[in-house]
Amino acid sequence: MDTPPLPALLEENPVVASVKDAEGLEAVLHSDCRVVFLLYGTVLDLPEIVARLKADGRTVLVNVDLLEGFAGKEIVVRYVKEKTAADGVLSSKAFMVRAARELGLYAVHRFFLIDSLSYRKLAPQVRSSQADCVEILPGCMPRVISWVVADIDVPLIAGGLVCDRDDVFAALKAGAAAIASSNTDVWEM
Repeated sequence: MDTPPLPALLEENPVVASVKDAEGLEAVLHSDCRVVFLLYGTVLDLPEIVARLKADGRTVLVNVDLLEGFAGKEIVVRYVKEKTAADGVLSSKAFMVRAARELGLYAVHRFFLIDSLSYRKLAPQVRSSQADCVEILPGCMPRVISWVVADIDVPLIAGGLVCDRDDVFAALKAGAAAIASSNTDVWEM
């Protein structure tokens, strides 16, 4: 990969636009966000959506868990690599993240922290996946962000329910390297 490492890219672009529909796609194309987490698409339209974002100079990571028409298998990562111009993938599955790394794509491992059991499983899963970065959801929990940052050796992205300026600054103060949000007001910070 001739592009900068993902942590360096996030350092320059700490607000990541999470795009979950066609309306969000149009909004991000009119924003200053350079890094996009694409949270929608189908086997039919994914190449075109990614091409629009890439033509506008965006770095695009595709959430392979949310694509319609695909099975939750490693072949999806290969499809993203070979049939689109995407720069990387997001997934809650360690094997998908590892597959992305093996193919030279950026790889973000997503975690939904709902209780202490999911928190305790996070660090071993990150070691297994070899992710470039970790995204935790919800990202509006500064105390938990600081715990996770202390437990892992890769940058953390706070995503989900990051709704306003206070959430953004609290997450960054707690140690998050970046914020991912579908809220267009957050994109403008």
